[in-house]
Amino acid sequence: MNASFSYRHLYYFWVVAKEGGMARAADRLGMAVQTVSTQVRELERELGYVLLKPAGRGLILTPAGIATMHEADQIFQLGEQLPARVRDAVSMPTVRLAVGISDGLPKLVVRNLLQPIVQEPHLRLVCHEGEIEDLLGDLALHRLDVVLADRPAPPNPSLRLYSHAMGTSPMAWYAPEQWVEAGLANFPHSLAKVPVLLPTDHTAVRGRLDQWMEQRGVRPNVVGEFEDSALLKTFGASGMGVFPAATLAQDQLIQRDGLTNIGLCDGVEEQFFAIGTKKKVQHPLVQRLIAS
Repeated sequence: MNASFSYRHLYYFWVVAKEGGMARAADRLGMAVQTVSTQVRELERELGYVLLKPAGRGLILTPAGIATMHEADQIFQLGEQLPARVRDAVSMPTVRLAVGISDGLPKLVVRNLLQPIVQEPHLRLVCHEGEIEDLLGDLALHRLDVVLADRPAPPNPSLRLYSHAMGTSPMAWYAPEQWVEAGLANFPHSLAKVPVLLPTDHTAVRGRLDQWMEQRGVRPNVVGEFEDSALLKTFGASGMGVFPAATLAQDQLIQRDGLTNIGLCDGVEEQFFAIGTKKKVQHPLVQRLIAS
């Protein structure tokens, strides 16, 4: 971009691209069509590329327009967050920490992982759950301060990320009251007879569980598979079947949900990682999480 680049021109282009035409963009902006068209042509002149081309009764993006739209989306989405950020900053002294939680990470252990920072005075903890690829994109755009996941970040030279191992937890099998006796009888081969709930294979631990059962000659009677670990626990606790979980959450599973540990998944561990960006100044609470 040259020195005369205008964010106002970029904003008009962004609205035109969102609306799919000059007339609709002009209506949204409350401006004349000719004025909007002139602003977009100015941006094309500044960038040196055509960004929009006619298609039917509307407009579509050229390859240069697609690249420009991608950057504009990031710029203006961040801009939309600015008023709330400023309002929060002046309303009270808060320490804001935005945490991404991978949907493959057991929700029962998230509280344990965040324990080192939850007592921070004036903490405002904002948690976002999603697929790890989407969360890492938000982390790279600084919409998140840290991502908690059950696996390290995949290598990507365009994303300057680091993965810090936060620890591991052994896995065990837990049963609701009606399946305890049958689950304990000849464990782990009992898993072929009692109903079994498992995480889907999008979790890092599923492959290790499958290998553990295969090595012991167990063909589990699988009656349910769940992407969301909290949903898996809910159905298991309601009596649908036995399921594996990290022993880190055992107190909650036994005392709050009335479940029984019927056997260890010896050799299988749940892994936990904190993923951050490689920047000079780290969020102090992220530093505390890693140090702990």
